[in-house]
Amino acid sequence: MFSYWELKNWFTNVDYTIVGSGIVGLHCALYIRGRFPKSKILILEKGMLPQGASTKNAGFACFGSISEIIHDLKYHTEEEVIQLIQKRVSGLQLLRNRLGDAILDYKNYGGYELFLKENEAFYEECVQKIPFINSLLKPLLKSNVFIKKQDNFNFNLIVENLIYNPFEGQIDTGNMMQALLKEAIKNDILILNQQELLSYEDLNDKVEVQTNAISFITQKLLFATNGFAATLTKNELQPARAQVLITKPIQNLHITGTFHLDEGYYYFRNIGNRILFGGGRNLDFEGETTTELTQTKIIQDQLELLLKNVILPHTSFEIDHRWSGIMGVGNQKKPIVKQLSNNVYCGVRLGGMGVAIGSLVGKELAELI
Repeated sequence: MFSYWELKNWFTNVDYTIVGSGIVGLHCALYIRGRFPKSKILILEKGMLPQGASTKNAGFACFGSISEIIHDLKYHTEEEVIQLIQKRVSGLQLLRNRLGDAILDYKNYGGYELFLKENEAFYEECVQKIPFINSLLKPLLKSNVFIKKQDNFNFNLIVENLIYNPFEGQIDTGNMMQALLKEAIKNDILILNQQELLSYEDLNDKVEVQTNAISFITQKLLFATNGFAATLTKNELQPARAQVLITKPIQNLHITGTFHLDEGYYYFRNIGNRILFGGGRNLDFEGETTTELTQTKIIQDQLELLLKNVILPHTSFEIDHRWSGIMGVGNQKKPIVKQLSNNVYCGVRLGGMGVAIGSLVGKELAELI
């Protein structure tokens, strides 16, 4: 049973309850605080730490490799793709402006896409489309984005040249989330961990919320749970697990930057003198449509194989750690930011681009109120 004090200070006269303490949820709370300085804001988080991908992502400050953009153009109009990239660029700028590059440990090393020799035809298609993609993005970024660049990283079994993007960077995901949590606490935003929202009812003038521990009333309820949102928000999205590994420190590591492989299904970067490598969801789409934070042999074996044969063919390494994060994806890449009922809203389906668009989605979610 909760005490009088607990009920009074945490669960009485709640104006805004946000579900999810990741990038979207924390930005949403901070923007609400800016708009409504005297409101009572409560965040519910079902994990000990943010449970989805906010503390588990690879820390890519990117807006899409050339092969991803070409893929998106097959299923979206040019205008939709440009708007999507605009959101990612704007979101990254919002994040950097709020926290600062020093805290984020932002490094503008640039991004590279490499292509296996078996995919040489697709590489040629991407190269042929560089002028067209650059012309699409030039009004947005005021410069050519993609250029061919020689492989100076000693990769193996790949096409000789890489495709380089000078606008891509990397951040420290842990620093980012700690800084956002500190901002929230400094702004009198209450965060309750290990509170899973089980159900809710919009009562027209308020919302009744039921968690695993308590039932209480809030004026507005906002979902920022991305890949975990499908059931409670009944939106067109599904969870997508991303498996990741990281090596132990490697002496004289010669790889610096962020790297994409196989239409973005694989991605790797240096973290100091380690390599973080993730992806492989395309090996088992059905199995990876899950919210289970575990790893599978088929994907972990493939990550190690590519690491050994392609990325570090002349360097010995040891795996230090493995983990998984949950993204939210769907048939469309555009995030879902909308009002679900009188007092319930959601900002979900970030499509694996949470670092880039999470800040903006949080802002847009706050602006719905």
